[in-house]
Amino acid sequence: MTQAVIDNETQEKLDAFIKQEEGDSNDYKGLLAKFITLVAVGMSLFHLYAAYSIVPTQQLRVIHVALVLFLVFLSFPIASRFKNRLMWWDVICAIGSVYIAYYILSGGDDLFDRNTAPNPTDVMVGIGLILLILESVRRTNGMILVGVTVLFLLYALFGNYLPAPWTHKGYDLDRLVGYMYMTLEGIYGTAVDVSATLIILFTIFGAFLQFTGAGKFFIDFSFAAMGGKSSGVGRTIVMSSFLLGGPSGSGVATTVTVGSVAAPMLDKVGYEKNAAGGLLAAGGLGAIISPPVLGAAAFLIADFLKISYLDVLLMATIPTILFYLGLFVMVEIDVRKYGMKNIHFQAAETAWQLTKKYWFHFFSLISIVVFMLLGFSPVMSVFWATVVSALSSMLRKDTAIISWDWFKGKEPILSGLYNSNLTKALASGSTGVLAIAATCAGAGLIVGTVTLTGLGLKFSSIVIQYAGGSLLLTAIFTALVVWVVGLAVPVTASYIICAVIAAPALINLGVPAFAAHMFIFYYAVLSEVSPPTALSPFAAAAICKGNPYKTTLQTWKYVAPAILVPFMFVLDKSGVSLLLMGSTSALEQADWMQIAWISFTAVVGIICLAGGLQGWFIEKTKTFERIIMVISGVALAYPSTEADLVGFIGFGLVLITQSITHFRLNPKSS
Repeated sequence: MTQAVIDNETQEKLDAFIKQEEGDSNDYKGLLAKFITLVAVGMSLFHLYAAYSIVPTQQLRVIHVALVLFLVFLSFPIASRFKNRLMWWDVICAIGSVYIAYYILSGGDDLFDRNTAPNPTDVMVGIGLILLILESVRRTNGMILVGVTVLFLLYALFGNYLPAPWTHKGYDLDRLVGYMYMTLEGIYGTAVDVSATLIILFTIFGAFLQFTGAGKFFIDFSFAAMGGKSSGVGRTIVMSSFLLGGPSGSGVATTVTVGSVAAPMLDKVGYEKNAAGGLLAAGGLGAIISPPVLGAAAFLIADFLKISYLDVLLMATIPTILFYLGLFVMVEIDVRKYGMKNIHFQAAETAWQLTKKYWFHFFSLISIVVFMLLGFSPVMSVFWATVVSALSSMLRKDTAIISWDWFKGKEPILSGLYNSNLTKALASGSTGVLAIAATCAGAGLIVGTVTLTGLGLKFSSIVIQYAGGSLLLTAIFTALVVWVVGLAVPVTASYIICAVIAAPALINLGVPAFAAHMFIFYYAVLSEVSPPTALSPFAAAAICKGNPYKTTLQTWKYVAPAILVPFMFVLDKSGVSLLLMGSTSALEQADWMQIAWISFTAVVGIICLAGGLQGWFIEKTKTFERIIMVISGVALAYPSTEADLVGFIGFGLVLITQSITHFRLNPKSS
């Protein structure tokens, strides 16, 4: 298979984008590297044990945060000039993190019972924990999220000085600190609970897939199955992004992995550099909304709504299909628009040959859902899926999680085990979650402030007031709020902030809670393609040698057909059926007919928007045809009979005019 030749400068840029998403960690050598690896392995084993056995909630959350902070301070430098150098302050912060966990756990229920009246030692320990969390957030995510978190804390302390409707009674430092770490509402609240259970387990699962060769197989299979003609390259990117991104849930990693293989092919078939990068980034973005893993924020949806993760996967199914359908339509139009050459790419092996060799990787892809359908909890499902992935990898020597030679005694026991893919996967599972886990701990401070001060209800009443009670305007304002917040902070933090301050506005106007949260989740994800946090487009631009900002605009073009989909499930009760949870009697024929009809209108709407935005459909579109197609696409995204009628009439009109143009330009084809 063709592999992109990436120069050192480009590789450095790509590494920088990945580090910006996951944090710029140290690269130690020698004993220190081994120590951190062993701690990370121990952290993964502890969480796998906690998934299988019973660890009290309070203990699990406290130990999880302590391990995260310990590894963050040892792994991430305080500043770039101290990169790869362990400093005395890093050691003090790491030890302090462990001491605070000991203080909380040794205090037991008595500590939690005095949260409204903490003693001076409690307050000092709590302030220390908050400062350590803020510093860990700064090291892994940068100053912006720290600034946002500090503003929320200041609001809790000094909100009584603000004018109505933002004012509240105000809280003194002791009360705030006690609430934040001596209850399960602040730091150790929902976000950390999800981080300590689902997020880290899915990260470990993704690491197992990576080190057993599943990622490479999914890309190879996509090229073998979809490659061939010029349009096959675009289809391959869409398919491989879904297969690779589904288990990983990482947009940047998916973009870089697929792009390193596909970039030269996109260039050969005729893609303009920025358009090629836009397609790669759009495919990577889909990883965050694709089952079975989605992004980390999806696990929070299940916890916020007190529903099963299987329900979240169910809700994501049709929107994910619509997202990738939009990409497929855009790719098919690209073939005509760019007059692509019909170049044949020969894969090393056929799809069938690859399937016969590595069929077990497909089971890894669906095993989580299978276990949940069998009645296992999400935590147990991902636990057993990880076990199955490890065991099935042993079916072939080239995918084995532990070398066959180790079992035969041909490798030293300890060094062979330390250098095995099993150890690498366990270590990667913990180190890969550090940035997200630190974000969740910091987000706990934000959520704690919102619940303590009632900011969520205040904000929702203000939004509804500005919207004049209009659901459409409220949805637009909410989308803008999520987008603006997402410009500054990662997807997970953006979702958490907006879920507690913006979701109540939609819910108060009659939108089902699950639809409101999915609406916010999708716009938090879409904000990922807007500077300054447009990491996937910037990485794609580096691979394709394009302009980062032009590539970002091209990414918006590719994802635009799916942008209106979230409005479909908040503006009308019938649109909720897109989430497959619109009725308690979902198996009734009438409900399935409604789901089918809404899905059909969404499909046609996406096709209309794709044609309008590309400026090309069957043939190059005229200005009036583009305008009609965009209007028709928007109309079909609004779930009502009148809007559907307008959309279908507009689409039919353009279909007729485009067909006439096509037959006129190609008389022989008629």
